[in-house]
Amino acid sequence: MSDRRRNAPTQQARRPADGELRSLRMKIGGMSCSFCTNTIRAAYGRMEGVFEVGVSLAHEEGIVKYDPSKVTEDRLIRTLSDIGYTYRDPNKVATFEQDEAELRHTRNRLYAAGGFTVTAFLLMLFGMWLGWVSIPRMPWIMLALAAATMFVTGWFIKKMAFASVRRWIFNQHVLLEFAAFAGLTGGLLGLFVTPRLPAGGFFAAATFVTTYHILSDYVSKVVRTRSSRAIRKLLDLQPNNARVIRGGTEREVPVDEVGVGELVRLRPGESIPVDGEVTEGGSAVDQSLATGEPIPEEKMPGDEVVGGSVNGTGTLVVRVTRVGEESFLAQVARSIEEARALRPGILQLLDVILKYFVRGVLAFAALAFLLWTVGPNFWADGPNWFRAAFATLAVLVMGYPCALGMATPLAMIRGGGMAAERGILMRSGEAFQIMGELRSVVLDKTGTITRGEPAVQTVLPLAHRDEGEVLRLAAAAEAASEHPLARAVEDAAEARGLHIPDARDFRAQVGRGVEAAVDGARVLVGKPAFLAERGVEVAPTDEGRARLEVDGQTVVAVARDGELVGLLGVADTIKQDAPAAVDRMKAAGLTPVMITGDDERTARAVANRVGIERVLARVLPKEKAARVRDLQQQGQRVAMVGDGINDAPALAQADVGIAIDAGTDIAIESADVVIMGDRLGAVMDVHGIGMKSYAKTKQNLALAFAFNGIGAPAAVTGFLHPVWAMIAMLASVTAVLVNSFAGRALRRGWR
Repeated sequence: MSDRRRNAPTQQARRPADGELRSLRMKIGGMSCSFCTNTIRAAYGRMEGVFEVGVSLAHEEGIVKYDPSKVTEDRLIRTLSDIGYTYRDPNKVATFEQDEAELRHTRNRLYAAGGFTVTAFLLMLFGMWLGWVSIPRMPWIMLALAAATMFVTGWFIKKMAFASVRRWIFNQHVLLEFAAFAGLTGGLLGLFVTPRLPAGGFFAAATFVTTYHILSDYVSKVVRTRSSRAIRKLLDLQPNNARVIRGGTEREVPVDEVGVGELVRLRPGESIPVDGEVTEGGSAVDQSLATGEPIPEEKMPGDEVVGGSVNGTGTLVVRVTRVGEESFLAQVARSIEEARALRPGILQLLDVILKYFVRGVLAFAALAFLLWTVGPNFWADGPNWFRAAFATLAVLVMGYPCALGMATPLAMIRGGGMAAERGILMRSGEAFQIMGELRSVVLDKTGTITRGEPAVQTVLPLAHRDEGEVLRLAAAAEAASEHPLARAVEDAAEARGLHIPDARDFRAQVGRGVEAAVDGARVLVGKPAFLAERGVEVAPTDEGRARLEVDGQTVVAVARDGELVGLLGVADTIKQDAPAAVDRMKAAGLTPVMITGDDERTARAVANRVGIERVLARVLPKEKAARVRDLQQQGQRVAMVGDGINDAPALAQADVGIAIDAGTDIAIESADVVIMGDRLGAVMDVHGIGMKSYAKTKQNLALAFAFNGIGAPAAVTGFLHPVWAMIAMLASVTAVLVNSFAGRALRRGWR
């Protein structure tokens, strides 16, 4: 089934226009496996008025798009509760603190269960050494430890298992409870019915399996508590206060108190606190958080600015146009949450195995019971009820593979160690599993394929001039400017070892260019139109200018005493390893796709230089996640590589989000994988490590189930002591540990 079919409700009702639909975003508590996401989708998919459902297990989030004329928000929330899950408002900051509190609670629960288990293990060894008969109170102590572990620290597992069984979902919670209750039942029968059953051994097995499961739950919770940090950091970008002009005077007020239509003054170097339209002044504004482009945009009256951008050297007065939930940063935050929820689900390998393994264990338990109740009628005098009970309970105890909770985390730790040696941080288990299914890699242009810094790419002097003279004059005139293009010109001159003379009488026109006196001559540097307005003849350079523009370069003209001396082409620099990285992607059967907010011409120029055929240009930040979703709905597994705030929703939407660590914190927090530095070639290192680690995960799961897959059928004979279940647990865990780390340890030893 395609991801599109899996994420969408099954009803065939006419979908209203998007403007008629509402979205309910929610934090969901109580999810434990990928079957839970399918259960929630199915429950909402059957409701009239629901047209799209997305659920993220990794982030415990969901989104429902519905027609408010047919279904209410209260009913949607009540439905979630009816199927056994809890709802929390995702907009309340308290949820962040709740996540941390839940993690502490889970850790404390693990400490308590660990204490019970260590005590049971030591008493079991002590009792086996002295003999159970020599310590008459030992079974009662073991009963107390088992009861405390199962019904105090492990009570949450029982609630999850009941909710799963009620919906005919057979997951690890169900398997654990079968094993734990079998151990408890066997112990009680041995304690109160027949001493032939080893009560202490059964009680110890119940304690052990429950604690192993609590450990697995803690590992999962540690990963999931990171999910909300990207939203928190994003909203922190907006300044807390704004300088509002009221009654002809300026006053500083909290941003929350600023209304639409009010005027806000921005001084040089300040972060812009609101979305609005410039009414007075002019300045270069760094809007890279919105556009991803490194070159600031020149803002004049009538131009729009977005909150979180950084004002340049000029002073602006801005009329507020959007506040609160309508602001740019709030919309990006909402897009990240929606993207995570609408991300295609991945049925975890463990859940696929458990779907059949649990049924297999129950089948062997039933076989054991029938073998010793019905079978003896054919070869003995009648049913052997003792052997039937012993064999049935032993099968259920042996059926729980404790190492399954460690198989995936250990493979992740192993793969994470390999990745860390190459400067890569792997943060998600899904990142390992999905690598072998990837078909497309979407690459943001600025900061991913390119360095995100403008540099002089081309110098075109006129016939009687040389490149050095053109660059030297331009650098001298631009020396007093703080514009990034000026810095690029100055850096290029210094890189060539040119002497940059002092300039006097510097003057700048925002968004146009600069002029200054250099070596007694008047030098103009800026847009060709700026020089033309000053009487400089620029027509002879039309051909060269067109060639630079086709190549995606920003054209800067240079004139001396009214005479044009040459052109400079400034553009973002392509990373040195980008072409080789793209070649590696193609060799691995992946399709590289470049996405950018830049125009088609500039985008094509960059794509051609690195060997990318498919280009998505002029894509707004809020549209990037939708473009990734379009690829997913075509049945593709997609990786997204980016570094900016405008990439964060797409990183969250992709099957695997890969962030360049040279970028923003929000992009990093939204991603599954973080590449330290700015090496694009590391993307294919991630691909290789992910595939190897997933193969190791499959090996670990096979080992985890192997002992129990042999032990459960062997227990049908009725001769397998519960102590063997604990030996199998230790053996399977040891095998998984050895498989995960022994090879790497040996290789390090040989080095």
